[in-house]
Amino acid sequence: MTHQITRHRHEIKRHRLTVKEKTNVTPGMIRILLEGSDLADFTSLSPDDHVKLFVQADDGTPAMRDYTPRRFDTGAGTLTLDFAVHDAGPATRWAIDAAVGDVLEIGGPRGSVTISPTFDWWLLVGDETALPAIGRRLEELPKGTRVITVVAVAGPEEEQLFSTETDHQAIWVHRPLGEAANPEPVLAALDRIDWPAGDGFVWIASEAQVARAVRDHVTSRRNHPKGWLKAAGYWKQGVADAHEKLED
Repeated sequence: MTHQITRHRHEIKRHRLTVKEKTNVTPGMIRILLEGSDLADFTSLSPDDHVKLFVQADDGTPAMRDYTPRRFDTGAGTLTLDFAVHDAGPATRWAIDAAVGDVLEIGGPRGSVTISPTFDWWLLVGDETALPAIGRRLEELPKGTRVITVVAVAGPEEEQLFSTETDHQAIWVHRPLGEAANPEPVLAALDRIDWPAGDGFVWIASEAQVARAVRDHVTSRRNHPKGWLKAAGYWKQGVADAHEKLED
């Protein structure tokens, strides 16, 4: 069976949206439902797409941050974004302070990388920042697809439940937020996995050092094909607004 990875470019559009609802998924994850009539032409073809959020930095200057569209409904004109609150950046602060009726401007996505649902299994590895993309992919993959997720979070209170029809095995790795750049707990969990048979796709997103270590583990220790892997550092310890594409 032929597996396809396809790049799509989108016309970049800005959307001025209003906060409709604000809830806590877990103590460390805020979910904000935005609405706007111009979302009728919003396009996001892949669960790990990113939109730009236009917010203000502490000094009042404009700032931009990348976030995953967790869920959207063009008919209803709504877009859901999740915010991991361990970060003290301007977008996180906006989410913490946000109230119903507040306005947020977003742009994009500028493109999507779609992966055909032809793989026998998926391995999704990440941390708190990857949960929106992981959750969306679990919801969108075909019924019965074999999926293993390995996600590092601060503790059991940060584990999430997902609505999915996939054959999903969830492995949660608990470590303090201060150890989020240490790959060892995640690598230890990966060592305990029985690698599935057949063709699989591995998706990795976390702190850059952890993502790099996981990528190397998968390609060298497990001999997984590099062409069937996508890895990114969604953030980098000590560096503001860092995003590092490691493998594509």
